[in-house]
Formats: sequence, structure tokens, C-alpha cells
Amino acid sequence: MSRGSLARNIVVLTTVVAALTAALTALIAWQTAAHAAEQRERDQLTRQATVFGRLPDLAQLIYYGAQALGGPNGVQFAVIAPDGAVSGTATPAVAPATTAAVLAGRSVFTRTVLGGQDVLLLGQPSVRGGGVVLTEPGTVVAQDTDQIRRNTVLPLLVGMLGAALAGGLLARRIARPLASAAQVAHRLADGERGVRARPDGPREAAEIGRALGVLDKALVRSENRQREFLLSVSHELRTPLTALQGWAEALADGLVEPEQLPEVGRVLAGETGRLERFLGDLLDLARLEADDFRLHVTATDLAALAGEAAAFWSGSLSGEGAELRLEAPVPPHEQVLVDTDAFRVRQLVDGLLQNALRATPDDGTVVLTVRPAADGGAEVQVRDSGPGLTDDDVRVAFDGGALHARYRDTRPVGSGLGLAIAHRLTGRLGGTLAAEGHGPEGGAVFTVTLPSAAPVQHRPAAQ
Repeated sequence: MSRGSLARNIVVLTTVVAALTAALTALIAWQTAAHAAEQRERDQLTRQATVFGRLPDLAQLIYYGAQALGGPNGVQFAVIAPDGAVSGTATPAVAPATTAAVLAGRSVFTRTVLGGQDVLLLGQPSVRGGGVVLTEPGTVVAQDTDQIRRNTVLPLLVGMLGAALAGGLLARRIARPLASAAQVAHRLADGERGVRARPDGPREAAEIGRALGVLDKALVRSENRQREFLLSVSHELRTPLTALQGWAEALADGLVEPEQLPEVGRVLAGETGRLERFLGDLLDLARLEADDFRLHVTATDLAALAGEAAAFWSGSLSGEGAELRLEAPVPPHEQVLVDTDAFRVRQLVDGLLQNALRATPDDGTVVLTVRPAADGGAEVQVRDSGPGLTDDDVRVAFDGGALHARYRDTRPVGSGLGLAIAHRLTGRLGGTLAAEGHGPEGGAVFTVTLPSAAPVQHRPAAQ
């Protein structure tokens, strides 16, 4: 179903609201117009009756002459004497009940018939006793009612037009910055960068423009990092592939002497192993981004797990100068229990230890620490005595290939994906991974904080 533009919807909505308001106002005015007209005529008759009721008793001629003072609206006049006698042109409309009420000192206002015509009748006591009665044709009230109703039509129409105009102005003020933001978003989606939305319109629309500016900068940074990562990947692949291609051509051309074959075999095996490790890291990174990545959560003693990892890597370091030290919880053999995936935590610890041992000189030290966290979880920390990291290094430490591109010519490096894998794996475990440039041993510090319970894993919906 097609949808109209926001500006059109706003104009239609404001016009509809104005129309409904005008209709309700007209309905109320229509219902109250007759009452207002009748009340106005009643007030006018009351004022006339008050004047007539205060006239001095000079002669009956003045009272009968009051008919001429009733005005052009067909007002009829009658006098009720103190003894109850009624005289005047309006006498046929004065009922006994009206006479009795006026003589009792009460005002009377009612509808009755005079000369076959519907009239308004007002009876009011006079200051000398008796009273005054005025009648007025009911058609005067009908005419006043029609006039009041006609007078409400124009303001209501003007109000509706004003509402439509205001809606148009409002729609333009809201829709124009939103349309501009949409254009910027489309341009960003098409690959254009450095695009800015105009920060005008309401505060929320201006905030969308600012958010698109932030998104533009983030896309630039992300694409630059991706470009650097791809360059790093291509460099890592090109080096072993060049070696493999060179030796393969040498073997095909018969340029390798028989006594060189074992050495050539070792070179080829080393380069293919390097390619395999690099591609394995890429696959691990891809799996961590998949929706169907699953955890096998069990109660895990991180102290025992760290002990196993330390024993394995210490054995791998036999004959080398670097020292791996495990800082166990106090008291000894205290358990550090969390509900997590033990296999994935061991993979995480192995990756951080391998990274630290690679950066540590032969006479250096790597420290693996496990301790309970203050919030009930646990912390696993890996420190080394290597060259450490700068503040800028820390900011990009978990971006794939960032540190590798910086230090591949000056330090021992791996595939450049290890820290990125560790960071994303920690997130999958529901924890956090923080980096510090320099720790107690002088080198980098990586601290993994795991919650006491692993996050709930959601299986993707079936297609």
C-alpha cells in the first residue's frame, strides 16, 4: 500500500483536526444559538418592563401610550392593576397564573400565544403594586438565532483555512530537514562520503542530521580500517604464496638439487602451515560474527583452567628464555567458579598468552592471573614484559590487522587477527576485554572480565 508524504499527511491531519473542531464548535453554537437569542430578548424585555414599572402614576394615558415605546419588534403591552384587573393590547396573553405570580411579587417569563402567534411573555411587578406585562413575537428569536448561526460560519471557515495553512507551514518545517536527511542517507548508502545534512528544522530533525554526520565519520573510519585490513591480509597471503610459487617453479624447472629437497620441503611445509593458520584465524573471525554461534555453558573453575593453560605453555617454552608465571588465587586451590563455556575460555586464554609470548623477549616474563571480580564474576589477566603499547595502539588494538600493519617490520607478529578474535569471543561470552599499554612488568596488559553467568544464546529463526 502506497503511503503519502509526511508533509501531505501533516496537512491532512491538521485540516481534519480543524474540521472536527469546527464541526463540534458549530454543533454547540447551533444548539446554544436559540437559547442565547431567547436570553437576549428576555433581557431586553426585562429592561423595558423595569422602566415601565417605575413610571409615576400620572394617568392611564401614559401606560396605554407605552405601546408606542415598545419599539419596532411588535412588542405588546399590558398593565396588571393591584386588584388583578388586566388592561392593554397584550391582555389576551396574560393567564390567571401569570397575574397571580406578578401580584405575588414574582417575575414571569414564558412562551404563550397572542392573536394566533407564538410570543414571548414577560411579567414583572411594578413599584406601585400590580405589574407590567410585555410580549414579543417568537419570530424575533428565530431571526436572532439565524443571525447568530450565520455569524459563526465565517469564523469557522477562516479557522479551518488557518489550520490548513499552519499545517502546511509546520509540514514544511518538519518534512524539509527530514527529506534532506533521507537524501544524505541515500548518498551515504551509495558510497559517497563527506556529506552533511542541514542542521535546521525542529530539534529532533536537526539531531538526525547530526547523527548522520557522526555516521559518515564512522563509515570513513570503518572503511579505512577495512582497507588497511585487506591490505594486511593481502600482504600476509602474498608472502607465503610468493615463496610457494617460487619453489614450485624451481622444482618444475629442475633447478633444485637432490640434496636441497629436504630443506625445500621444510620451507614449503612452513609456508603452507602459515597460510593454514592465517586462514584458520579468518574463519574463526567469521564464525564469531555468525548468528548460529553456540556456547556450551557449564560450571567452570577458571583457576583450574588457567593452571592447565600455564602448564601447557610452560612446556612449550622449555629451552627458551621467556618465563610464564601463574598467579593463583589466595588461599591456594581456591576455586573461581563461573557459568561459561570452558572450551571457549581456554581458546581465549591461549590466544592472549600466545600474543604475549610472541611480544616478550627471551629473558622476559609473562604473567597469567585469575581472580574473583567484585561483582561476582571473574577476571583473567595476561601481562607481559614486552615493549608495550602506545595510547593510540590501545585505541585500535582490537581492530583486525591494525597493530600488525604497524609493527610487522619491527616486532614478531602473527596473523594480525588474534586480538580481534579474542575481543569478539569475549563479547560472545558476555564479558569485556580491556587493554592497557603498560603494566607492572612494563609491557601490555589484557584483562578479561567474565560474568558469573553466560548470556542467553538465541537460535536464529528458521528460514
